Amino acid sequence: MKFIYLRIKSFFNSITGSIAFYPTLYAVLALGFAFLMKWLESIGISRYLQNSFSPLVVNDIETARNILTTLIAGGISILVFSFSMVMLLLSQAATNYSPRVLPSLISNKTHQVILGAFLSSIIYNIITIIGIEPSGKDYQIPGFSVLIGIITALIALAAFVYFIHSISTSIQINNILNNIYQNSKSQLETEIEHDNGKKEFPDSKNWKTYNSIQSGTIQNISSTSLKSYCADNDIQLEVLFHKGEYLIMDSPLFKCNKDLDKEEIDEILKNFLYQESEIVKDNYVLGFKQITEIGIKAMSPGINDPGTAINTINFLTDLFAVRLKKSDHSIIMNDNKPILKLSIIPFDHFMHNIVAPYRNYCSHDFTVMMSLIQMMNRLKKCKNLSNNNKATLDHQLKLMMHDAENGIKNPADLKVLKSTIDS
Repeated sequence: MKFIYLRIKSFFNSITGSIAFYPTLYAVLALGFAFLMKWLESIGISRYLQNSFSPLVVNDIETARNILTTLIAGGISILVFSFSMVMLLLSQAATNYSPRVLPSLISNKTHQVILGAFLSSIIYNIITIIGIEPSGKDYQIPGFSVLIGIITALIALAAFVYFIHSISTSIQINNILNNIYQNSKSQLETEIEHDNGKKEFPDSKNWKTYNSIQSGTIQNISSTSLKSYCADNDIQLEVLFHKGEYLIMDSPLFKCNKDLDKEEIDEILKNFLYQESEIVKDNYVLGFKQITEIGIKAMSPGINDPGTAINTINFLTDLFAVRLKKSDHSIIMNDNKPILKLSIIPFDHFMHNIVAPYRNYCSHDFTVMMSLIQMMNRLKKCKNLSNNNKATLDHQLKLMMHDAENGIKNPADLKVLKSTIDS
């Protein structure tokens, strides 16, 4: 059951991340509501309202058709314009920032809901105008349906005004960075709450290794389901790769303290989800990478925006301060017994992978190198800093000064950088 739940949740996250999800959902609901209104019209709801609240009901065929035709044409125009704006937003974000930020922008539910409001209004009004028949002696115009169509068009118009505001703010780099930062920090703090990395795990040197049966990137692992399976079958597992790492077929995937048959292996493999899309909410490491890519892209010759690069370093400083609280291994316990060990990229490798691009592409810029040094100085003052992590920060400072000496030619600038380093 847990596996089924995991698959359903993964599928739901996948389809809700699509830009077409909410527009499609709203279109289906609008279609159903339009047919519901046709049924209500067949039992005389407009006739009743005409007798009780006549000012609310349109009772002229030509007027009703003209209103609905105008609303449909205007709605289509707004829908096309809005879709063009979304495409422009995605294109600009990919060009100026990083293509990896596109999934978070595409999955923006606000834009999806607004597009859905336009589409549902158009579909409802089309069904309504089709239902208007030639005039007859006893024919009652679906005035109430027309009134609902006008209301939906007004709602769509209000959504369009908000859409202009939303799309103008969502493209701002500070909002993009803050969104990535918040998602990464939230995921990181969740993992820290369940961190048992300081617990002892049995030596797995002589355990049997089981390999991957397919190639791909494993973006998520169902640790809860694996924990349950290990507890139910009295086994211990050690996962041998970092979440988000690309594996080829027959790569070492996990170790087990007992020999497993094919059925047991298949049950365990079901808990590793292969996905090519990068979702920060599933893996905080992706947030670090995306922020870094935005900072490096900002320093490209075509953009040359040190201010954005410095902002990315500030976000990374706070995220690294949270990462220092986490151990380099995640051990899951069951009744005080370690049964599952998840591999996490060590802090020194992680720090090097994030900082190295800045050193390589920004070593010529004094302000960016100053920000990097200040980041290291601030991290060295964190209360939960271990000796190993302090050595990592000191090593990175030496590498920064080495690259700065090769990139910055002004001796006065180099002297300022050296004086900034805390001993």
